[in-house]
Amino acid sequence: MKKPILSLLILVVVSVSPLLALEYEPLPADPYFAAYRPLKAPPVEGLLLKPGDRLAICGDSITEQKMYSRIMETYLTVCVPQLEVTVRQFGWSGEKAPGFLARMANDVLRFDPTIATTCYAMNDHNYQPYKEEFGQVYRDASLAIIRSFKDRGVRVIQGSAGTVGKMPSWVQRAQGTVDDLNQSLSEFRNIDVRLAEQEQVGFADVFVPMLVQGFEAKRRYGDGYMIAGKDGVHPGWAGHLLMAYAFLKAMGLDGQIGTITVDMANGQATASEGHRVLSAEAGRVEVESSRYPYCATGPADVDSSIRSGMTLVSFNEDLNRFTLIVGNPPAGGCRITWGEASKSYTAAQLKAGVNLAADFEINPFSEAFHRVDEAVAAKQAYETRQVKTLFHGPEGRADMDMTAALTEKTRVPLVEAVATAFVPVRHTIRIEAR
Repeated sequence: MKKPILSLLILVVVSVSPLLALEYEPLPADPYFAAYRPLKAPPVEGLLLKPGDRLAICGDSITEQKMYSRIMETYLTVCVPQLEVTVRQFGWSGEKAPGFLARMANDVLRFDPTIATTCYAMNDHNYQPYKEEFGQVYRDASLAIIRSFKDRGVRVIQGSAGTVGKMPSWVQRAQGTVDDLNQSLSEFRNIDVRLAEQEQVGFADVFVPMLVQGFEAKRRYGDGYMIAGKDGVHPGWAGHLLMAYAFLKAMGLDGQIGTITVDMANGQATASEGHRVLSAEAGRVEVESSRYPYCATGPADVDSSIRSGMTLVSFNEDLNRFTLIVGNPPAGGCRITWGEASKSYTAAQLKAGVNLAADFEINPFSEAFHRVDEAVAAKQAYETRQVKTLFHGPEGRADMDMTAALTEKTRVPLVEAVATAFVPVRHTIRIEAR
């Protein structure tokens, strides 16, 4: 009898051990998070982007808002221009993963992307408490999407959905509570984690930052702050900043935009790649930059502000470092003037390096940045029309290849407008003893 009992014990240990080995993302200690078990996200291993990449940003109506996709494209255009990444967005309102699977060859793969991001599950969870039947449909379709991309040599970043902020009144099938829906979305996120690990693709965690920072934002800015948007599903700019942050981080970008080093003792200055010192003297350096920091304005306490989103995650620290280092500063520190604004720093801060992108909301790059961003917005607006209205309209049904060719002729000037708007910026940094 001992051998059967021993065999049974071994079977139990083997069966249970995978469960014991599961690792979860750390969450705040507040009881609000007690019901959530988000699996540990796979680590980002190096830069996933390659020079000349063609990025396809795919998703549902949240992608079709053209907000996080716009942040991403503008960032890739001006912050890392040396990579020469081009972007298309393919958002489609109301879409689920099986719907995208059905159209991806016609709408996306025809443009030969080399890397793609996906962001589904919001509609796939059907705005109901988690049901395995919904999860299985999403799992199967997402796996087929990943493998279809991989079959064409496309690298994939599997993105999770975000959170729900209130019950969506326009969804007739919605059931349960907001907590029920978010716990369901957490389970869909876990499906994404497992798929990313199984298929060895990237993973962008949109859900956990929105869950945690949405809670924190209400504590910091009040109950009216809606990280998931005023309708509870479609985020404003703050929420989209968190989404863009998740995808850009998943790409392995290091966030080093540039470093300007000035020696107060001799007036000499140096600049990192993408920046050129035009002149330097004690207390003043003029630079020409062909890389921009990401520029965002707006109040810190409203969910419609990109700048507000930057207060919730370490965007500037992780992705937007435009650093000034001052050697041999006076003991009393210095006053830095950049553009029309000035800020004071201690000698220790200046020696360690200060992030001008974080500290100067309006700066010498702001106008040029805005022109590029507006050009990106116009291009992405046409991409929605190109695919949703023309590819899937009477033109596309009559002759898909001809429609694709003709619409590309319209898109080309919009692409060129982005490139034309992106020009080197000359700026001056003044350093004065306090």
